[in-house]
Amino acid sequence: MRKVLLVVLICASACAPKTVPAPVVTAPKFPDYIRPAVPTAFNGSPAAENASRGWAFLQAGELKTAEREFAAALKAEPAFYPAETSLGWVELARKDIKAALAHFDRALELNPQPGDASVHIGRGQALLALNREGDAIAAFEAAISADPSQTDLARRVEVLKFRGAEQGLARARAAAGAGRLDEATQAYTAAIASSPDSPFLYRELAAVERQKGDADAALEHFRKAIALDPSDARSVAQTAEILEARGDFEGAAKAYEDALAIEPNTDVEARLDAMRTRMALARMPAEYRAIEQASQITRADLAALIGVRLGALLGARRTDAALITDVRNNWAATWIMAVARAGVMEPFANHAFQPRAVVRRVDLAQAVARLLPAASARNPAALNGWQTARLKFSDLASGHLAYPAASAAVAAGVMSTGPGGAFQPSRPVTGAEAVEAIAKVEEIADLR
Repeated sequence: MRKVLLVVLICASACAPKTVPAPVVTAPKFPDYIRPAVPTAFNGSPAAENASRGWAFLQAGELKTAEREFAAALKAEPAFYPAETSLGWVELARKDIKAALAHFDRALELNPQPGDASVHIGRGQALLALNREGDAIAAFEAAISADPSQTDLARRVEVLKFRGAEQGLARARAAAGAGRLDEATQAYTAAIASSPDSPFLYRELAAVERQKGDADAALEHFRKAIALDPSDARSVAQTAEILEARGDFEGAAKAYEDALAIEPNTDVEARLDAMRTRMALARMPAEYRAIEQASQITRADLAALIGVRLGALLGARRTDAALITDVRNNWAATWIMAVARAGVMEPFANHAFQPRAVVRRVDLAQAVARLLPAASARNPAALNGWQTARLKFSDLASGHLAYPAASAAVAAGVMSTGPGGAFQPSRPVTGAEAVEAIAKVEEIADLR
């Protein structure tokens, strides 16, 4: 019996698998691979021994043997997550990226908050290979958090972020240029998330939001751009445009002025001047605002146009200014008195101005002729040419009392003739015609 037992033991010993000695690695096949640390609780355990041997085989390039050792470690200790991490590295060596990522993810499931950087670095490399750069950056940052000594990895993260920001910006600009505004908004938002202190990103996003009609979001992002870069005159000017469109003229004027203080710009100056004109017009009586659309204007309308637009040409009050008796309660009384005192529009012999009387073309010509000397004060030669011109009109003889005024007004380009060279002296003046004439006098006087 004893002899039989001895024979059995000898046979069993002869048939048992022999442990292959771990190789001595002097030139690692994968020098960049990070060996996972063994938790203190597993020190000296069979699983730790398998893991150590497996890593030696991995660096020797014997991937199948390494895989068997790591699998044996997990069989001995199913919670031994360093072996799962190591299997991920084995699959990276085989270039089976999806299998590698699965192992790294299982390692994190076994130990959701490991202090070891290896699993995060391996996982980041797998994600990079799958073109998931955003997720890879997050994995690398987790590795740096676990091991702050990974300075090379930190530099790599910065490069990835910069490259990602460039690619994201290119996508955002391409989408915006193609009119894919929702896509552009998402791309700019992602770019801002990776580079939150870049003012130009907020400015470009705001421009897209303006195209979408989202003024609130655009205003918010323009203001963010300005906060990051107070010298950003473009954002200040576009903030002003949004405020102007909303009817906040005071706020818009302040923003336009701020933009011009940062950087002179003729377009911004023009917008500011136009807005100030709108502000002034908005404060005018309703009767004044209605002039341009009128099919015919009154003497009060013309007096108001001249008083408002050409007030600088009216000069000092005449000492022989006549008394006017019928404008006290008229909406244009102030301007009527100003033009009458300047001799541009005079009352009638009975001291009545007749503010409701319709203005004829001959009346407009006489007012223009009286304005031209002051308007062309810096160009007397031009004035002389206009006053001495003897234009021919098919319906107004040179001996007519109003002929000199009509000839001067047309010669100066303030008024024009009708079909067949007719001046049409008795035709009522429309609001648009009056506004155009006054604008041309403004131009001559260089008041615009």
